[in-house]
Amino acid sequence: MPRTGATGPPLGKLRRIALDHQGLLGRSPFGRGPNATLRTIQRLGYVQIDTISVVARAHHHVLQTRVPDYQPAHLDRLLGTGKIFEYWSHAAAYLPMRDYRYALPKMRAMARGEDRWIRSRDQRLMTRILDRIRIDGPLQAKDFDAPKKHDASGWWSWKPAKQALEQLFMEGRLMVSRREGFQKVYDLAERVLPPDVNLTEPSTREFARFLIRQALDAHGCADAGNMTYLRRSRELRQAVTNELEEMRRSGTLERFTIAADSGTEMLLYAKPEILGARAPAARSSARVLSPFDNAVIQRRRSETLFGFNYQLECYLPASKRRYGYFCLPLLYRDRFIGRADCKAHRREGLMEIRALFIEDQYPLIKDPAPCADALADALLLFARLNGCNALQLNRAEPQRFLASLQRALDAANPGDGHP
Repeated sequence: MPRTGATGPPLGKLRRIALDHQGLLGRSPFGRGPNATLRTIQRLGYVQIDTISVVARAHHHVLQTRVPDYQPAHLDRLLGTGKIFEYWSHAAAYLPMRDYRYALPKMRAMARGEDRWIRSRDQRLMTRILDRIRIDGPLQAKDFDAPKKHDASGWWSWKPAKQALEQLFMEGRLMVSRREGFQKVYDLAERVLPPDVNLTEPSTREFARFLIRQALDAHGCADAGNMTYLRRSRELRQAVTNELEEMRRSGTLERFTIAADSGTEMLLYAKPEILGARAPAARSSARVLSPFDNAVIQRRRSETLFGFNYQLECYLPASKRRYGYFCLPLLYRDRFIGRADCKAHRREGLMEIRALFIEDQYPLIKDPAPCADALADALLLFARLNGCNALQLNRAEPQRFLASLQRALDAANPGDGHP
């Protein structure tokens, strides 16, 4: 279990501040409709895009937990109207268009060949792709399929063309104008960008201030590692450290330490007015989160602040998995209480919970009913959001929690709610 340092605020308050900033405490913290989806992305700073579809894809799942009437069409609309764009955060992501200029350093580093991730160096091929898109309009990778036998030109080989498309995308010369299914449709950046977008590349100091502001807006309290997560530039990381120290000295930010029994520590920063305000209330409700949710994606932060050691195991060999292929974090009130290994069988309309695990130290085991009721509601909602009208719970640990949860599921969805 984590504990605050001698000068730190109460840990429960910090958890609630973090979850409140993430939009995970209120019923509809950002409102409803496409504008709420935009406000969510702006608050979080990014929403990760992921290809895994065992349950709803990560970008949809993250938004579903914060926008009650979220629909995938919201993203299509926001992308089409230039309110958001696709690019790289710490991974592929939807980002607010207002922050476009902060993607420019990576784009220009890619163009100069300074970034490690180089997909294509075939400048001739890239030029021909740009020319074709300029003439033919937005195209997908499949439009550059391998040539037929009678095609003597021979240069439209799918793999090199796909690599060149991705390189042009990473350099910022192409952008994703929309998606068809899950496939990118590429167009020239000048035809996708709104006319009023800021194309001035930020200085290192501006970028550092942006990362600090973004992390504090998204989490309420953060350390330098949160702010520079997976950013390799030593100059940028040092600039963040320098800015934090200057803001601390000026009284703009307060600094304090929290530590976990495992030995991990974090030196956190937060605005004084946030720490001085009353802690946000945590309702007796539960949420099923994506493994790529912004609230849990940084493992060290989750362990130190919430006492929740979480790792997605789908990338591990089956023999090394403890909890299952695609375990989803379970949030109850202001605590991560466990995880559930889920799979949506969409054709059958069935959400299968292969296994559900409650953390050993969580005190709900003495009186599991309130948590079981809240968790049953969250699981049934999650099933419906995945297009499933039935839910199957195979097992739960500890075993004594299984009966309480199954009774709660029966009560929340009588009849044919689950097999």
